Amino acid sequence: MNQGLPPQMGQSLLFLTDEQLRKGIEAMFFAYRGFTADPDRILAEKSYGRAHHRAIHFINRSPGTTVNNLLSILGVTKQSLNRVLRTLIEDGLVASTVGTRDKRERHLHLTDAGAALERELSDAQRDRMRAAYRAAGPEAVAGFRQVLEAMMDDETRQHYKAMKDRSE
Repeated sequence: MNQGLPPQMGQSLLFLTDEQLRKGIEAMFFAYRGFTADPDRILAEKSYGRAHHRAIHFINRSPGTTVNNLLSILGVTKQSLNRVLRTLIEDGLVASTVGTRDKRERHLHLTDAGAALERELSDAQRDRMRAAYRAAGPEAVAGFRQVLEAMMDDETRQHYKAMKDRSE
């Protein structure tokens, strides 16, 4: 778990003070602000918000996903997701098709325009993450991912692992 760390440093990480935790929380807030800044600017030009971005991201990651699966992944209300999807469909970024086995299901796909927007948003975030990962080094990247995964609740971790398994 504490690969590459001297034993005494690994032990000290187990007993973080409230001040050290506060600094980590603040770093997370500021990092998230940086991570979302570029996509927020792109989305604002189109009068979209972060909910639109999340929907586009996960539809791209799982083409043909159902509305119910997307609800589960995003952890939002049906009403909230329907507002977002209605806009994305009306604007020609997402296509919704009726399920072949279950006519009540709606399967979601990005259109060419939706895929282009997803690439633009993801490219901005990949550039920022790539620069941060390079600056921090491979051990920090692995540790960071472990911390993020440990912060997830069980249901969220299951969704994350399912997506991770699909891409490997």
